[in-house]
Amino acid sequence: MGQSTNKTRVILVLGVGLVAVSFASIFIKLCEAPSLVIAAYRLVIASVFYLGFTRIKSGPIWSSFSWSQRKIAFISGLFLTIHFTTWITSLKFTSVASSAVLVQTAPIFVASGGFIVLGERPSLTIIIGMTITLAGSIIISLHDFSLESGSIIGNLLAIGGAIGAAGYILAGRKLRASMDTLHYVTAVYSFAAILLFIFAIGSGASLIGYSLRNYLLLVAIAVVPQIIGHTSFNWALKYLSATTISIILLGEPIGASILAVLLLDEGLSLVKIVGGVIIISGVTLVLIAEARGNTLKLNSLSGDTKKD
Repeated sequence: MGQSTNKTRVILVLGVGLVAVSFASIFIKLCEAPSLVIAAYRLVIASVFYLGFTRIKSGPIWSSFSWSQRKIAFISGLFLTIHFTTWITSLKFTSVASSAVLVQTAPIFVASGGFIVLGERPSLTIIIGMTITLAGSIIISLHDFSLESGSIIGNLLAIGGAIGAAGYILAGRKLRASMDTLHYVTAVYSFAAILLFIFAIGSGASLIGYSLRNYLLLVAIAVVPQIIGHTSFNWALKYLSATTISIILLGEPIGASILAVLLLDEGLSLVKIVGGVIIISGVTLVLIAEARGNTLKLNSLSGDTKKD
């Protein structure tokens, strides 16, 4: 009975997280602030929140980190910075549907990075999945390019966001295994916030002078998809495999596209639907191939006394 309740809790948290991250594209599309300003506010607000919350709950923060952990956290934060900078910028050039689907190709780059960095050789199934995903990306990009010359830039930036997310996942994989969720997100969000703040200032963009509506959107971007959404999935990594989390995250482009139709009146052409289905099919094929050697099961939460 207790384990069933715990499973329900994990599923509920993941459901809330998925809905939360799906709103990111919508809020960003509505916000008139420059891309780097949006990214900086998102991570600065999130990091300040977790710095305060973690300090109150767990006491001193940085003294608990080893030099190696700090180095990995910085690398993870750097890739998170790349992810947000490129992906948020992509929404200024292309549709929510195209950006949300293309940025979800991150698992493909995780598999590629695992081979290059960790020496993990991909199977034939994974290679086929990568090829399918690339084909879907090309279909969407060529279609957008035929409609609007700027869309190809947005699509390439979205793919850059996927590469940044992959680096973030690869760098943080080892780090998450050695610390609890609060310390993990506090460290990575903080490093990313510092970098994004520096980049925003360096770009010449103003961090002040926006309307109340834009400030409310900036807070919403930090609270909903970051503090609630991202952290929900980071929390769930303790109880579900990374592969399972990645599969669940495939629902984000679907949720974002539906929200875009309902809230932004964005249309979904047949070509985009087909391209999106091809991309999701390719990514799913890769994840299934990776899961063959790892049973996707929920770790027992009952009797687990380790705090997270």
